[in-house]
Amino acid sequence: MRTLSKALAGGLGALSLLPLAGCQPALLAPRGPVGAAEKTILIDSMIIMLVIVVPTIVATLAFAWWFRAGNKRARYRPTWHFSGSIELVVWSIPVMVILLLGGVTWIGSHQLDPAKPLGSAHPALNIQVVSLDWKWLFIYPDQHVAAVNELVVPAGVPLHFSLTSASVMNAFFVPQLGSMIYTMNGMRTQLNLQADEPGTFHGLSGHLSGDGFSDMHFEVRALPAAQFTAWLDSARSGGKALDGTSYRALMHQGIEPQPLLYGAVEPGLFEHILTQRIPPAPGPEAQAKAR
Repeated sequence: MRTLSKALAGGLGALSLLPLAGCQPALLAPRGPVGAAEKTILIDSMIIMLVIVVPTIVATLAFAWWFRAGNKRARYRPTWHFSGSIELVVWSIPVMVILLLGGVTWIGSHQLDPAKPLGSAHPALNIQVVSLDWKWLFIYPDQHVAAVNELVVPAGVPLHFSLTSASVMNAFFVPQLGSMIYTMNGMRTQLNLQADEPGTFHGLSGHLSGDGFSDMHFEVRALPAAQFTAWLDSARSGGKALDGTSYRALMHQGIEPQPLLYGAVEPGLFEHILTQRIPPAPGPEAQAKAR
């Protein structure tokens, strides 16, 4: 009976891991310099913390074994209350861990400042990002094209993002490229990333922003330079134009089943959104009242 119980428990444990079978360790599989640096910080921090975690676990097991009821050699000292040597170890190791973690955090936070340009021989590609309910708008101001729920970039080229929100606060995150950053209505945030090699990466909303926030996903497609130029040409030949009228249609809550492309963009549209010359989107509460 005991054997059956162990087998059943093992089977249930294995079944509990099935939902994780399709998960990909995106943070540990970076495809850009920012993501790689953040992975290094994550691993270094874990190693530093293991310096105190592992000895603590070993000491707990050792003490439990040594002071077991059957060990006659263990000394019972009920009046013992202080040891300078033990206090030195107990306090010095955590202090060293905190100092090391603080140093890693200090250095990393300055090296990975989201607004700090990435060093590269290539000029950065400017991309303007607007978080909508519940979709992402990407405007390429220098190329005069735009896309919804699809971010196409050239591989090996720095990307300079200017981000804002048309409605509630949100968070832009591409785990394999690194550095999540918030978008806020009436404010501009900046982010610099780069995809080192061609590939398709998952992007998402990292912040609760209403009923449809969990569906605010987008694909990041990093293409070789020639393919990126061909994508721009195909976008320009799409015929649709992103102006004030078409933008106001995007502002309303809704999930786009397929990415949208715009072959022309009204000049200054992002600045009009940022400075609220175009009024903010209705938002979740107003939409609910309207129903």
